[in-house]
Amino acid sequence: MRMTPQQFLAWESKRITLLAMSGAGKTRLSSKLPKDKWFHYSGDYRIGTKYLEEPILDNIKQQAMGVPFLRDLLRSDSIYICNNVTVDNLAPVSSFLGKLGDPDKGGLSLQEFKRRQALHHQAEVAAMNDVPDFIRKAESIYGYKHFINDAGGSVCELNDPDVLKTLADNTVIIYIKIPVSRQQMLIERAQKSPKPLYYRPEFVDEKLAEFMQLNNYTSTDQIPPDDFVSWVFPELFQARLPRYEAIAEQYGYTVNSEDVMQIKTENDFLQLVANAMAQQPN
Repeated sequence: MRMTPQQFLAWESKRITLLAMSGAGKTRLSSKLPKDKWFHYSGDYRIGTKYLEEPILDNIKQQAMGVPFLRDLLRSDSIYICNNVTVDNLAPVSSFLGKLGDPDKGGLSLQEFKRRQALHHQAEVAAMNDVPDFIRKAESIYGYKHFINDAGGSVCELNDPDVLKTLADNTVIIYIKIPVSRQQMLIERAQKSPKPLYYRPEFVDEKLAEFMQLNNYTSTDQIPPDDFVSWVFPELFQARLPRYEAIAEQYGYTVNSEDVMQIKTENDFLQLVANAMAQQPN
């Protein structure tokens, strides 16, 4: 959705989609907006509580069945397992995605890894396509005046033009760009605490082949799970940057993450978006 700064500031029911790499400040920014006026839609939360709820639970139950004490209780329906996914705690989603590598170290086989990646792709597409309906429900049911879509970091990886068109038709897309001066710090932070992520299938095939050749692995079962995630993250980071920029150029606007970090109030945020619109003509 394109508009002038004046049109945006006068817009009575503002609808915004935030796109960014992890660490750019999306969640921090959302927390600065008045909770009584802004409906916060988290794509990752929707994925975990709607589209991957059953696969996540199946994964947890499968692990529990490996413990005799829990297995007997589960089989006798003496206990039940449920998720506790929140906007601030998406660990169940990450645990389902898992890491490729040695099964004895908690890794997934290549076949299972790709199966879960495909399920996450389907779930993320569905969660983003739900945005128009949640915009309607946020106002008509819950009475929220404004709507912010905190999209997952992998939206740029979906290769689905229809999803981008849906977001652009219903929201103003704001890409939070991380300056070069902060990129290495974020990369090092991610490498110290490697987390499961979604990757494009073509990216996985290319980088996995390169990684295995560099380390003389003949099977993915030989890979320590954390090693591939840590090695591939800088490659993923650099591969995503032009994708975000292309989305912003075609559909939205770009703001700097350092400016986002300075935001203290709702008005600061609105003015930042208006300034981006003024700098990036329609």
